[in-house]
Amino acid sequence: MRYLSDEEIDVASSFLFLSMALIVIQQDIQEIQSGAFKIKEPYLELLEKMTAEATEERRKLQEVMKKKDIKVVTLNQNDSFSSYLFLCQGREEKRNYFNPAIRKKVKAIIQELMHKALQPFQPFASANI
Repeated sequence: MRYLSDEEIDVASSFLFLSMALIVIQQDIQEIQSGAFKIKEPYLELLEKMTAEATEERRKLQEVMKKKDIKVVTLNQNDSFSSYLFLCQGREEKRNYFNPAIRKKVKAIIQELMHKALQPFQPFASANI
């Protein structure tokens, strides 16, 4: 039985997946910084812009969550599934996610963030070197 509205579930799950995407981006930044990249700056700049965009989106979600008294609690995780408890004004709903589905959702968020971060840039028509 559903105890939370679609909007409440959407806000909570968006916050959850966006938080996961931020963790992945931070790990990628660390990998690039410590990796054998010849020129690290363009990648780091892109990832930093993505982090800024994601952080701003997450801040807005946190404001909505605070107003609506929504919380997300991790229950348990194993190789196949992850369980979370969504709480809203005394109501609660347990949600189980298939880990490959989580990965797919986080990947889509990262691609969206990358697209937003690249918006101001125009590709070079030709390199006049």
